[in-house]
Amino acid sequence: MSEIQYLWAPSPVYSLPVRGTGVRFPVRRIFCVGRNYHAHAVEMGRPVDKATMSPFYFLKDASTVVDSGATVPYPAGTSNYHFEMELVVAIGKAGFRVAEADADELIYGYAAGLDMTRRDLQLVAREQGRPWDLGKNFEKSAVCTEIVPAAGQAVLDKGAIHLEVNGETKQRADLSMLIWNIREIIADLSKFYHLEAGDLIYTGTPEGVGAVKPGDRITGHVDGVGDIVLNIGQPE
Repeated sequence: MSEIQYLWAPSPVYSLPVRGTGVRFPVRRIFCVGRNYHAHAVEMGRPVDKATMSPFYFLKDASTVVDSGATVPYPAGTSNYHFEMELVVAIGKAGFRVAEADADELIYGYAAGLDMTRRDLQLVAREQGRPWDLGKNFEKSAVCTEIVPAAGQAVLDKGAIHLEVNGETKQRADLSMLIWNIREIIADLSKFYHLEAGDLIYTGTPEGVGAVKPGDRITGHVDGVGDIVLNIGQPE
């Protein structure tokens, strides 16, 4: 069989390091959970009633991934560039219509992540009933640490999560405050998608999101997972 010829080189495989190994985790898709902490939902002007509402999601391309510790340019088209600190779940096994009780079987590991957001563009889209892509799905907007293998540990349901900008605390909460927990998120997503190894799930951000500017340094932490760093560079 002849080798397939492409017009140009295919896109690279985007990946993240795996703690304690020499291999990398290939990223397939990035699912993000919107408004999954009550206080953040309130600060965004959209309170959540879990009894009557379901989780909602938006996606980022795998190409938006950037390793923790990077310096990224202040993005084009915005004057309100926000941080959102999150626990990230790394999927390591395929699953479709998964029961909550079995959801942990799909988890390969965890990471700390930043869902960087062009907030002004997101809010314009939200108010006009348009997709959020310009505000959320842009280059270098999915910052992530190395993947920490779960290795049979219990599903993370508690632990501090916090973020600082230039050493000043901006976000502080606990994973127990998630509206929809990890098992519930995996079970719900798997009703709509065939989850596959390589998928990442950004589980939502606590209250305290805010803007950064060139020269700022973001640091964050998730208990049991690790620390994340991002430096904001000058616009291109």
